[in-house]
Amino acid sequence: MKRWIIHTALLISSATLAEEGFHTYKSPGVTWTPKIPGQKWIVHQVDRPQPPRVIPGEYTGMAPAPSDAIVLFGGTSLEKFAPNKCTIEHGAIRLAGGLSTQDAFGDCQLHIEWRAPTEINTNKINNSGNSGIFLMGKYELQVFDSYSVELYADGSAAAVYGQTPPLFNACRKPGEWQSYDIHFTAPVFNGGELVKPARISVIHNGVFVHINTEITGPTKHNQVLPYEVHEAKRPFFLQGHGSPVEYRNIWIRDLAPAGI
Repeated sequence: MKRWIIHTALLISSATLAEEGFHTYKSPGVTWTPKIPGQKWIVHQVDRPQPPRVIPGEYTGMAPAPSDAIVLFGGTSLEKFAPNKCTIEHGAIRLAGGLSTQDAFGDCQLHIEWRAPTEINTNKINNSGNSGIFLMGKYELQVFDSYSVELYADGSAAAVYGQTPPLFNACRKPGEWQSYDIHFTAPVFNGGELVKPARISVIHNGVFVHINTEITGPTKHNQVLPYEVHEAKRPFFLQGHGSPVEYRNIWIRDLAPAGI
């Protein structure tokens, strides 16, 4: 039976998408990891259903920062980030190791644009366009080339890594710029107890892929971790994972309540 996918106003078969280069490669999953809290799935479960494919609208250029945003990267300087080994090429950051912000953030609106490299290393499929946005340094929104590679669902592009896949796969082709617009609310602690878990909403290339999704704890490969008390604001970082992912046009709006 053919699997049918939404393609703007048309429906096309998965066979046609394969001809276009979508999910040319498939990565193996695992069978021994722990169960995700509140779900029936284990972490990185190989047969967890993949998010349905939505072809995003035409890319129309970089989204300008609003007046109250902090521009973290506008194409010329990495001064808003801690010392790092990254380079700037043609107005974009080429990752080399991780990249952490100087300032700390909690509740926020974050806009960030990224693109996966066009070269696909078939010997390391799991690392195809692999990076991640670690909000507060703990909670990862995955960056991955989910156009070319079918990874375990909770590791696909825009997944809350190891926890919740996106509602849809809205990836563009490798080499094309993509955008995440993120609304993140930080966890709230009282003394040593968790009062409210972190939550996230995400628009990927104009498509809602998370709507107030609960984050069940810090994210980590093959593991389930409980919340640990931490500061109300922390730096976020971009993960260097040995793949030459590029970033540009990074701006953030601090939405934390007054006094935090």
